[in-house]
Amino acid sequence: MTERPGAVDQLIINLLNGFSSGLLLFMLSSGLTLIFSMMGVLNFAHASFYMVGAYIGYALTGVVGFWPALVLAPLVVGALGALFERGALRRVHKFGHVPELLITFGLSYVLLEVVQLIWGRTSVPFTPPTQLQGSAFTLVQSSVEGMRLVWGQAPAEMCQNTASVLLSCSRFPMTRVFMMGVALLMLVALWALLTRTRIGLVIQAALTHPEMAEALGHNVPRVLMLVFGSGCALAGLAGVIGGITFITEPSMAAVVGSIIFVVVVVGGIGSLAGAFVGSILVGLLQTLPLTVDGSLATLLNQLFGAGIGPSTPGWPLLRITLAQAAPILPYLLLVLILIFRPKGLLGTREG
Repeated sequence: MTERPGAVDQLIINLLNGFSSGLLLFMLSSGLTLIFSMMGVLNFAHASFYMVGAYIGYALTGVVGFWPALVLAPLVVGALGALFERGALRRVHKFGHVPELLITFGLSYVLLEVVQLIWGRTSVPFTPPTQLQGSAFTLVQSSVEGMRLVWGQAPAEMCQNTASVLLSCSRFPMTRVFMMGVALLMLVALWALLTRTRIGLVIQAALTHPEMAEALGHNVPRVLMLVFGSGCALAGLAGVIGGITFITEPSMAAVVGSIIFVVVVVGGIGSLAGAFVGSILVGLLQTLPLTVDGSLATLLNQLFGAGIGPSTPGWPLLRITLAQAAPILPYLLLVLILIFRPKGLLGTREG
């Protein structure tokens, strides 16, 4: 009897999907972490800058092409963020954290309405360029030969079952490989900028000793404006890449809006390394459970022979599969982190 293939390759693809989704979350959360660690501001409009980056990238792609738009769109979003910090956020900074949260919260609604006025309420066809279309590789699993890797998209005949051989093909999109590559390059660039350059030293000095930095001739308010703009630019870059990978629509900000705060709290508020660890962890929590079909009742019956069935108290909850519970797992992790380690996995401050 031939064994049905597909479990191992699907697990690998889901693992890569989780890793790539986590890296996209890192591109978002790194900017939010940078802003908070410098200014003490939790930017509620950060996900909206992600959405604006996708739409500006879409508009510029129609004019100059995708690759120039990939560079220009984050710069435009960064400039918009810097203008907002200079013209609005700085004016309420002296009144404390609540006005800062309210003004960024209000900005998120303004950006949403502006996007809907210009591009409408439905999705726009932001397609990836030719170089990023198709599959990066295909995992072909055979009941006879095992699993092998085929670069690009495997031919149709390699994925067709025969009377004696069962085949399963799992493809990994080129856009996700590109997303992972850009996110890892961004991680290295941020680390080098903050720890190996004079700009990074000035930023850290403005964070820890602003009066001394002012005495040495550095314009601390301008540094803060550039930091806020840079954080928004990182969100814009994530928006362009997320726009071609997923769907560019007004609701894309709401989809990632809450999850990036989960990432920041889990990793540690103000910690760039924590943002990376938290992003990967949350990305895997969102995708790996999709490979599991069993429910909690099935697990308890297999492990302990509990004999759980429809007559068991709480049966509706016990029959929920891990795949169905995947969307709430990051928030359960957030609750556990807040209870047992409020400063996060790698954080040094609790708020």
